[in-house]
Amino acid sequence: MTGGALAIGVFVILSYLSGKIDLPGSLVGGVIAMGIFMGGGFFLLGLLLVFFVLGSLASHWRKAEKQKMGLAQESGGKRSVRHAISNGGVAGLCGLMAWLLPEYATVFVVMTAASLAAATSDTLSSELGNVYGRRFIDLIGMKPGQRGNDGVVSLEGSLFGIAGSGVIAGLFGFTHSWDAAVVVIFLAGIAGNIVDTLLGGTLQRAGHLTNDLVNFGCTVSSAVFAGMFLSV
Repeated sequence: MTGGALAIGVFVILSYLSGKIDLPGSLVGGVIAMGIFMGGGFFLLGLLLVFFVLGSLASHWRKAEKQKMGLAQESGGKRSVRHAISNGGVAGLCGLMAWLLPEYATVFVVMTAASLAAATSDTLSSELGNVYGRRFIDLIGMKPGQRGNDGVVSLEGSLFGIAGSGVIAGLFGFTHSWDAAVVVIFLAGIAGNIVDTLLGGTLQRAGHLTNDLVNFGCTVSSAVFAGMFLSV
């Protein structure tokens, strides 16, 4: 546990110094990371690190171009508490539950990874899809849509999202075990991304949900799907 706490402390400091997240967000991220570590050790903590690095790189990729299109993240792309909770809160909670309920640890560990797969999938599909997408489709009604609008997807963005979920699932298999859980994490990550799009095109577009709540719904749904898949 001491080694994990030290690693998380270093992660918090480096993430803040990187300028990718503010101080409160870094501290909350540290709490989330501790929950993940308690449930799955360093291998789950590594998945969180991969999500953070990939998400940060995707957000800053061709940033000037996104700014011209009005699609860059607010605050210069710097993450805050709400970003940490909306993208990693479910993973932290599932990790904590794996520690508190060791008899169900296997299920909660997979749910943790699935939520991170969904967060990675959603971030890559939106950030990179807005840059590389050519034709955009409004998933609600399956009609042409506007780049960057809620509920709108592109083939390129969808492929990036699938790749993001695949990276987390593949790393889970490499660091943990190559079994059905890898497929569950991969599919649940994609499912969470689809839920994010549907919520964005309906409740968020209507003003009933914020983007952070939609992201939270994305990770919750992915974790729930993973738990359901494992129980079949």
